[in-house]
Amino acid sequence: MLRCHSRSRYLRHIPIPSLSVFCYYVDGEHGITAAKVLVENGVDDVLILEAADRIGGRIRKEHFGGVTVELGAGWIAGVGGKQSNPVWELARQSNLRTCFSDYSNARYNIYDRSGKIFPSGVAADSYQKAVESAIQKLRNQESNPDVDDSLLPETPSAPKTPIELAIDFILHDFEMAEVEPISTYVDFGEREFLVADERGYEHLLHKMAETFLVTSDGEILDARLKLNKVVGELQHSRNGVLVKTEDGCVYEANYVILSVSIGVLQTHLISFSPPLPHMENAYPGSNILVVTLTNGESKRIEAQSDQETKKEAMEVLRNMFGHDIPDATDILVPRWWNNRFQRGSYSNYPIYVNRQLVDDIKAPVGRIFFTGEHTSEKFSGYVHGAYLSGEKSCKVYDPNNQFIRAKKGLFKFEITRRA
Repeated sequence: MLRCHSRSRYLRHIPIPSLSVFCYYVDGEHGITAAKVLVENGVDDVLILEAADRIGGRIRKEHFGGVTVELGAGWIAGVGGKQSNPVWELARQSNLRTCFSDYSNARYNIYDRSGKIFPSGVAADSYQKAVESAIQKLRNQESNPDVDDSLLPETPSAPKTPIELAIDFILHDFEMAEVEPISTYVDFGEREFLVADERGYEHLLHKMAETFLVTSDGEILDARLKLNKVVGELQHSRNGVLVKTEDGCVYEANYVILSVSIGVLQTHLISFSPPLPHMENAYPGSNILVVTLTNGESKRIEAQSDQETKKEAMEVLRNMFGHDIPDATDILVPRWWNNRFQRGSYSNYPIYVNRQLVDDIKAPVGRIFFTGEHTSEKFSGYVHGAYLSGEKSCKVYDPNNQFIRAKKGLFKFEITRRA
């Protein structure tokens, strides 16, 4: 067995479309951001392990229908406020092409099966019913915290008709999917912009990487970034961390920053020894139609063939807008849930959640530190949440040749001299 003993002081797991754990498992912005912050603070012996053959993770573009479309992160949310969104600033510096998303009339633009818009009064009544249903369900959960949601009695106002189901989806999967007030909009502003640049959202990552990694003509040539390194095992102790990859290499480091997604942490893709503490559990002018599915429906669609999905979509469209609609020329279905290195598109904590669970998810374990959008207290699920969590995970580093190691909880630290 090949043993690659690289005594880097900092290890980081890079979670994106591939699994890799050495110094850095980059899942989008937080991995690159963390490495950048470390290098800027004098930590030169950083090694980045990327499981995929590219950086970016769930920031991923694809050429489809003659344009560049985003399969993962697609919007820059939180623009126009008093505080500047760091991702928006990066986009401006890179002259990234974006389009303002106007949702002012989206609430009542609901079509029936025949393609007619529901009257606004009917939609408003259904909205009120959906809100009442959600409030009652939340009360039931609060009264029965140990009972599975599926076993709780259905509320009288639970959505049943097509319009009620559609509004419930819009309201609870988008508008009310986060606890109010939503920090992203409070801190950074309420405007959102769709990334519509041929270079893709990932262009921001490459521009960031150019500031501390050796590149040529847009290609990263730096030996500190190793692609196709899928981490299978992490052995950690008070003396350091041993990282084993699927290709048989073994790396040693003093510390690891692990940025795998919450979905990966909930599976057994990476073996930890000793084990981790137990935790409960749109493109203008392109003629491209974007469809969003969640929960059970998204898993069902991922499990079937693209042609079956295309057939379903065409049946719905023809029922709504007439049988003379031509067949779609192509279909593109991202499968983030079935990607073993992602296990989902992004995290979303339920409104009723144990605060201790959130703290446990991001709390360091010995010499292993965790980062990613799911560890961001205020901005989970957003690209800027990933960016800021990458910065924050490295703020435990003291430039005076010391590392600050978490002791109990997230904000209680003890200083230990680096070997």
